[in-house]
Amino acid sequence: MTDPAVVADLAPTGMLRASINLGNPVLAQGTSDEPAGVTVDLAREIAARLGVPVSFTCFDAARKSLAALIAGAADVAFLAIEPAREAEVSFTAPYVIIEGVYAVPDGSPITTAAEVDRPGVRVGVNEGSAYDLFLSRTLTHAQVVRGADGMDVFRERGLEAVAGIRQPLSRHVASQPGLRLVEPRFMQIRQAVATTKNRTDTAIAFLREFVETMKANGFVADALARSGQDATVAPPS
Repeated sequence: MTDPAVVADLAPTGMLRASINLGNPVLAQGTSDEPAGVTVDLAREIAARLGVPVSFTCFDAARKSLAALIAGAADVAFLAIEPAREAEVSFTAPYVIIEGVYAVPDGSPITTAAEVDRPGVRVGVNEGSAYDLFLSRTLTHAQVVRGADGMDVFRERGLEAVAGIRQPLSRHVASQPGLRLVEPRFMQIRQAVATTKNRTDTAIAFLREFVETMKANGFVADALARSGQDATVAPPS
C-alpha cells in the first residue's frame, strides 16, 4: 500500500490530475475527451497505485503542458528532460527515448545534421518544444525560428530547415514531395514524468521508482506497442 503521505502530496485534491501533450503523437494520441497512448497509460497506473481516480487535461504543445503543471493545474506531466525545465520542475529518469531530426528542401546543400549549424540557415521549431530548447542553447551559427507549428513556419517563411520528432516528421516528409530527412539525429529526447519541486522527496522517489518498475516489467514497451509507436524504451537508471 502506498504511503498516505505520498498520496496526499501527489494527489492533494483526491484525484491525480495529469497534463497530457497531444502535440507529441509518439506519447499521446486521440482527443482531449478520449486521450490515449503511453503517457495516458502511465498516468492511469500512477493513479491506480495511489488509489485515486485520474483526470486528464490535454494540450497541443509541451510548453502549455509544462505551464499547467507549474501553475498548479496538474499534479504530473510527461515532458522531455531539459535544463531550462529542470530549473522549475523535478523529473524522473526517462521512460522513453525519441529522436530529434531535421528536414530540408530536396535541393538543399545540407547533407548531415552537423551542416545545419552554419550562418544563413534558419530552423523552424515548435515553440517551447524540447528541440527548441536544445537548439537554442547549442546552435552557434544557425538561427532558431519559433512558431506554434514549426513546419508551418518553415513553409511560410521559406526557411532552410525544420526540426521535429523523427516519427511525425518522417511521415510528413513521406507524404510531401520536395522534402528529405537529414541524418543522423541531432539529439536524443529523454521523455520523463515531471512534477513540481514543492513535492516531498518521498513523493518524488515514488515517481522515480515507479518509472523504473514500468520499464523493467514491460509496461512501457506494451503501452507503446498498443498505441502503434516504435519509440525506444529508456534503459534502467
